[in-house]
Amino acid sequence: MSEKTTKPSGISRRSLLKTGAAAAGAALGSGAITGFPTIWAQNPITLRQIGTGVSNINAIAQKCKEDLGITLEMTALDSDSAAQRAVTQPNSYDIADIEYWILKKVFPAGVIQPMDTKKLTYYDKIVPLFKNGKLTPDSVIAQGTAPHTVGYVESKDAKTFAKGETEWFTMVPTIYNADTLGIRPDLVGRDITTWADILDPAFKGKTSILNIPSIGIMDAAMIMEAAGEIKYADKGNMTKAEIDKTIDFMIKVKQDGQFRAFWKSFDESVNLMASGEVVIQSMWSPAVAAVRSKGIACKYQPLKEGYRSWGGGLGLAAHLSGAQLDAAYEYINWYTSGWVGGYLNRQGYYSACMDTAKQYMSEDEWGYWIEGKAAQGDILSPEGKIMEKAGAIRDGGSFLERMGHVACWNSVMDEDRYMVRRWNEFIAS
Repeated sequence: MSEKTTKPSGISRRSLLKTGAAAAGAALGSGAITGFPTIWAQNPITLRQIGTGVSNINAIAQKCKEDLGITLEMTALDSDSAAQRAVTQPNSYDIADIEYWILKKVFPAGVIQPMDTKKLTYYDKIVPLFKNGKLTPDSVIAQGTAPHTVGYVESKDAKTFAKGETEWFTMVPTIYNADTLGIRPDLVGRDITTWADILDPAFKGKTSILNIPSIGIMDAAMIMEAAGEIKYADKGNMTKAEIDKTIDFMIKVKQDGQFRAFWKSFDESVNLMASGEVVIQSMWSPAVAAVRSKGIACKYQPLKEGYRSWGGGLGLAAHLSGAQLDAAYEYINWYTSGWVGGYLNRQGYYSACMDTAKQYMSEDEWGYWIEGKAAQGDILSPEGKIMEKAGAIRDGGSFLERMGHVACWNSVMDEDRYMVRRWNEFIAS
């Protein structure tokens, strides 16, 4: 998880738009020109991207520059900071690389412009999860802010979300995953089967959950429901009474000393687990891989209640027009064309365009990461480090097994402000 800040080179954006690139943009928009890398190399253009560290990765910016000639200035922020900046500083970015629950806060502010699906080369390759909420025709739509519920609007000027698929996308989905608890199997001393296991007194002072309110409350809900403390009508949209019961319970658990810490960043979660200070905690899949890459036992544990899921995508800033808008569409089409998808799959995430990503993975990589098969050879990270030895099987199994058992999506509730206030009471207690 890294941050890249690249100084723009060549002519300024203003002079670019006044001169050759404006004409180039018109030609691009008409479809008359297809040699995009040449165009952007001859008319240097920079796109400023903000988002979480999950996908604001140096290698993506470097590959984009090589393939398209477009310079990406990436700024990595935590989820709450990304949401705040997207709304309050809309002219400070061109691309918003954000999660769908964040979009629910951001899009109604008018800072993101809908994109025309006819301009998206790989729209038909996007997994149906982002179009109708179902991984397969028989899937049950999970609770919370499922991406398809905020994925469309009725027109390019709309500020409210459409109830079904239209020709106007709020964002292009790029990355998603099914999250669960990470454990140190060498230290927990028994099988872990349920979210409620994080409450076991045997782990007192050695547990953690993440401190991002809109995500942490969902982990708390999974724990509470698994422990039989409450049955929510919708975990992703709690009533004030449900929020109170959840937070009051979590405060008691905290005051009893069950938690060692609360983490906000990828690195914090890795350090807590690698050091052994924590033996069971909410984690992200690549963080588990990062611990294992240190030679330390760590498992992403499937649980009987299912996974908490999240998804992210790329949104176009409302101010984009002309050559910049053309470049942004070209960047998005490149992003979904396969190389980035393969890179993200090899980190333990999932690509929204699986068919294109498959072309950039070996048969063994695809078998391990996506099909749940035993690795035939060593499994390498995108940087070439050994992540798993031959014979390893991915925790949780195949793509269909993991994403097919999502219980809820990260969410923004109707009572979001109240929830955040109560969550902060919990953290401060």
